Amino acid sequence: MRHPYLVALTVLLIGINNIAVFGQQEKSTVNVFQNRVFKGENYKPLGNLKWAFKTDGKIFSSPIVNEGTVYIGSEDGNLYAIQEKTGKTRWKFKTGGAVHSSPAIFQNTVYAGSFDGYYYAIDIKTGNLKWKFKTGGEKWVGEVGFLGLKPADKYMEDLWDFFLSSPVINPDKQNLTVFFGSSDGNVYALNANTGELKWKFTAKESIHSSPVLYKNTLYIGSWDANLYAIDITSGKERWKFETTTKVGFKGIESSVVVANDMVYFGARDPFLFALNAETGKLVWKYDAAYSWILGTAVVVNDVLYVGTSDTYALLGLDARTGEELFKFKANGYVYGSPAIAGETAYFGDFTGNFFAVNTKSFGKEWNSFSTESRKQFASQILNNNLLDFAFVVKDSDISLYDTNKAVMDQFYKLGSIVSSPFVANNTVYFGSADGNCYAIELLSK
Repeated sequence: MRHPYLVALTVLLIGINNIAVFGQQEKSTVNVFQNRVFKGENYKPLGNLKWAFKTDGKIFSSPIVNEGTVYIGSEDGNLYAIQEKTGKTRWKFKTGGAVHSSPAIFQNTVYAGSFDGYYYAIDIKTGNLKWKFKTGGEKWVGEVGFLGLKPADKYMEDLWDFFLSSPVINPDKQNLTVFFGSSDGNVYALNANTGELKWKFTAKESIHSSPVLYKNTLYIGSWDANLYAIDITSGKERWKFETTTKVGFKGIESSVVVANDMVYFGARDPFLFALNAETGKLVWKYDAAYSWILGTAVVVNDVLYVGTSDTYALLGLDARTGEELFKFKANGYVYGSPAIAGETAYFGDFTGNFFAVNTKSFGKEWNSFSTESRKQFASQILNNNLLDFAFVVKDSDISLYDTNKAVMDQFYKLGSIVSSPFVANNTVYFGSADGNCYAIELLSK
């Protein structure tokens, strides 16, 4: 459902995601940047809630699971290590700001960024600091008179800028490097053992997209609307691809996925692009019908799965041609990336619903889990079980920034899910704006 005031300005209300793909992984590297394909065979619907781990802030970070522990960040400023079986705290690491970055693990270290302006390397067993690196500062994207909202002279933060760039590691033992982007407009390459700067690459605007490594090239998008391909050794630009820049339709927040020697990514302009990974030349693009595609795609068996915002959909596209194969409609914005395990796609939406969809049924067979917050507030906030901005606005002045912010705060009461799921040991894990990290058992059919 489109925002009526911004429709008049040809602007849509949508959000973001920070999950990428990580190529050339070693077994000892675990992160949310892999192509989110997990082991599985037949369709496995959602079963019972195994546990819910409560934090003191919204969760936009995405979880990873490694050797019996779930790692996830929270807006309360902590990175948490949670026992996979019990949902109890193993340790937590306190930063000076919200942890919207998702963690990555290499051997005995977990890496993550915070809105306090630092990226951290933390001992995976003890939760103690190994090193930290200060960027030029982390912040939400914004501008004076954002999207034409009033008052025109007020600086306004983008209400749909949820994430920070998340780290990715090159596991080359001779050149162990961690890469990430920053709100200061730089891509950083650090010695992963010491935190020493190797190089930095400067874009024109903030970078909240997460980097992807493939064949010695780093791919990352920026709010300046360019996707950059960067040589990982020199830090020099190999090529860049420019997306459209219009009011409300500018910027790249999603991260890429690489398959078939093609780079796939969504932008606010609003299209999903398929580029030649070596040259950056356009192969095809998918028109999202004025809906931002901000979730990072997943490619399995030449089918590309990706969520949309205002059309509330999980799409299945032919990865080689961009042809739409199926569309499953959720109840609200789909900001996170799906996890694909065998024949099942797992993903959440902004209304606090989490879905398990049978991909072989073209979206006809599915079940869902609702957060407790959604169960409590859905009847008050949703319109016929669907997200509807105008329904919540009622008689308020929709041209005011404060009205828009108040509506988003109402939506958050549903336990909105922008965190992307992780599947391990017959359980799916994800975070919610209600502050919980959920663990849900999977059923065998």
